[in-house]
Amino acid sequence: MFESLAHANRLLMHVDLAPVQGDRFQPTGFADLGPAVYTTPDGTRKLLVESAQSMANRLEATILGPDSELDPALAGLSYVRAQLEGESDASTNSLIEAHRLNSPFIIEGPGGKAFQERFVAAAGYAKGKPIDWRKVARALYRYDVNSLIHGVFLANVGDGRLRVPRALTAFIEATDVREAVSGGVKNNPIDPTGTLRAKGYDKDVYGNVPYQRVEYTAGRITAYFNLDLAQIRGFDLGAEATELLIGLALLKVRRLVDGGLRLRTACDLEAVSDLVVDRPEGFAVPSAPELLSRVQSAIAATRDLFADPPVTEIQTPVLRKKQAE
Repeated sequence: MFESLAHANRLLMHVDLAPVQGDRFQPTGFADLGPAVYTTPDGTRKLLVESAQSMANRLEATILGPDSELDPALAGLSYVRAQLEGESDASTNSLIEAHRLNSPFIIEGPGGKAFQERFVAAAGYAKGKPIDWRKVARALYRYDVNSLIHGVFLANVGDGRLRVPRALTAFIEATDVREAVSGGVKNNPIDPTGTLRAKGYDKDVYGNVPYQRVEYTAGRITAYFNLDLAQIRGFDLGAEATELLIGLALLKVRRLVDGGLRLRTACDLEAVSDLVVDRPEGFAVPSAPELLSRVQSAIAATRDLFADPPVTEIQTPVLRKKQAE
């Protein structure tokens, strides 16, 4: 399915987007910065609508079910599930943790330490010795294959040298942007002055509170996707595992684009063009059903490279840290 990509280092794609209603949209905001508006050398005003880190989270979510576990259609992919024991009767897994395998719920604690030892042995990793990146890639494929797509920094393992960058990167930009300034008010129907307070709760959240709101319009909104094929081939995992990683990455892109992008309450976008391949020429991204079928075949073909069972279960004792008096 991916023969035409054999000599390409990057697979670059884009799709044009537009608000599902009207012209305004709300971009991502950053602490102490707000919206990321910038000007290109030719004087064009542009806006970062969605960052690479946020898009990574959204791409990862495309293979999750409503229970934050793996889509049953992709059963057989490797990941780690941690049962949290103690004050919290819950579980988490490497598909939803911010740092994947490096989550303290997965790599630390009694259960995590035992798993860490297994991972380190599989990766052939030792402090003060050169890293065999092919062994590291094989260990990640074995225990958490998605870390090879979205990257992982195992800062909590050994001396913190195990770092794999994202193979799949995405972001959304808007071009020729203009501010759309509006506002509103938070009403208090009981006492607009805010002098009436609930006993024991005296935070300043009472009364009528007017506020300003800044949204944007744009001449064009575009989502960009970059799949590093050279990095994936560099893992040296074999033809079927390479096809799985490429197919799984493209399945996530297809599902994200086809499923709509409701990024925020006031940022509901949809594709207004097909997914365009900018590089290499001659390749067209298959449909989501075609990609799913190829990934399922590759899962079966590389079963021996995954842990047995593919979902590694660990137990993580937890406790709740007491707040300062």
